[in-house]
Amino acid sequence: MPAPSSNKNTKKLPKDCYYCVNNKLIVDYKDVGTLRRFVSSYMKIAPRRRSGLCASHQRQVATEIKKARQASLMGYVAR
Repeated sequence: MPAPSSNKNTKKLPKDCYYCVNNKLIVDYKDVGTLRRFVSSYMKIAPRRRSGLCASHQRQVATEIKKARQASLMGYVAR
């Protein structure tokens, strides 16, 4: 008999997209506080399974993070 509390077969519920839920239409590279949510502690762009963004917003966020890095608003690496 299999154990009822096995973690092997449990599925996590998908997270809701931050931009879809809050009705934000524009992902802006100057909004560093919001973009900071979608990078890891090593300043790497978080994957969709961790950030919970939908596909279109994940692509926009990745582009805007790269723009913010070019404009020196965000760093490439952690200090």
